[in-house]
Amino acid sequence: MQLPARQTAIVIEEAGGPEVLKPADMAVPVPTAGQVVIRVGAAGVNRHDVHQRAAGRHSDGLAIPGLEVCGTVVALGDGVARPAIGERVMALVQGGGYGQYVAAHSALTLPAREEFSDVEAAALPEALFTTWWNFFGLMALQKHEFALIHGGTSGVGHLALQAMSALGYKVLATAGSERKVEAALRFGALAAFSYSADDLAELVMTATDGRGISALLDMSAGAHIRQDLEMMAPDGWIAHLSGGGGADLQVPLRTIMAKRIKLTGSLLRPLSMERKAIVAAGLTKDVLPLLGTRVRPVIAAVFDLAQAGEAHRMMEAGTHVGKIMLRVDQ
Repeated sequence: MQLPARQTAIVIEEAGGPEVLKPADMAVPVPTAGQVVIRVGAAGVNRHDVHQRAAGRHSDGLAIPGLEVCGTVVALGDGVARPAIGERVMALVQGGGYGQYVAAHSALTLPAREEFSDVEAAALPEALFTTWWNFFGLMALQKHEFALIHGGTSGVGHLALQAMSALGYKVLATAGSERKVEAALRFGALAAFSYSADDLAELVMTATDGRGISALLDMSAGAHIRQDLEMMAPDGWIAHLSGGGGADLQVPLRTIMAKRIKLTGSLLRPLSMERKAIVAAGLTKDVLPLLGTRVRPVIAAVFDLAQAGEAHRMMEAGTHVGKIMLRVDQ
C-alpha cells in the first residue's frame, strides 16, 4: 500500500510537565533494512516516557515518545521475511509510539493474539521484554531460587508476576498499599508485602525459609537498598530499572562483600539488537503460549492520543494498578 506522507503524533516540545506534550504534524517513517512500519492502534505509556518528557531528551533524534505498540504492518524494509503486510502485531520500538505510524525492527515484532484488543496487546511488549532480559539474560534466575519485584502492581510488575509464576518461578513482590499488596498476590506473587514495612527484610527471609532473594528487580531507584541487601541470598543479584534522576546510591559495602552481592541495572533501549532478538525468541517460545490464559494485562486506564498529558499525570500520581494506555484513532 502507499504510505501517507504525514501523520498526527504527540511530541515533547521541551523539558517540562505533562503540558509540554503537544500534537504535531510529523512525517510518516520510511522503513530501513530489517524494519517494518506499523499503523498504530494503541500504545503503552511507561515510566520512561515520563522521565524523557521531564528531561526533554529526544533519544535517537525522535521527539515522539512511546516504546510499545500494537497495530497492523503496512510497509516492509529490505530483507524482511516476516511479519507480512496486513499482519497484526505488537512491537517493542525505540520511540515514536505516540503516533499514527511507527517504525519497528522486524525481529522485535510479535504476533498479536486475536482475543486481545489493540489496547491489551500494546500493553505487553515493554513489560515482557524487560522481565525476560533482566531475570534471565542479566541475573540468570534459576527455578530453585527466589526472586522479588519492587512494585508488583506496576505495568512491568503485574505482568512479570503472571508470566514468571506461570513458568514455575518463585517470585515475591512489594507494593505501596494494602490494596496493591492484595493485587500482587492475585497476579501470582508467592508472598507480597508493603515496601514501607520496617521489618521488610525479616518478612522476606521468613517467606523464603531463610534462603533470601537471588534476583531482585528494583524500580524504586534503590529506595529500599539497606533492606534489600539484608534480604539477599549469597551471590544474589539486584538489577535497577530506575536511576532516580541521577541520585547517588549509598550502600553498606561490607554487606555487599560478605554476601558477594552483585549490584547492576539495565536500560532496555540501548541493548543491542542481537540481544533483544534473543529475548524476543525466548518470549515467542515460552510466554506467547501463555497469553490469554495465564498472562493477561490489567488495563488501569485508556486515554485518547490527544490526552497523552492526562495519561502522564496519572502515571506520576502512582495510584494505578496495571497499564496506562493510549488509543490511537486513525
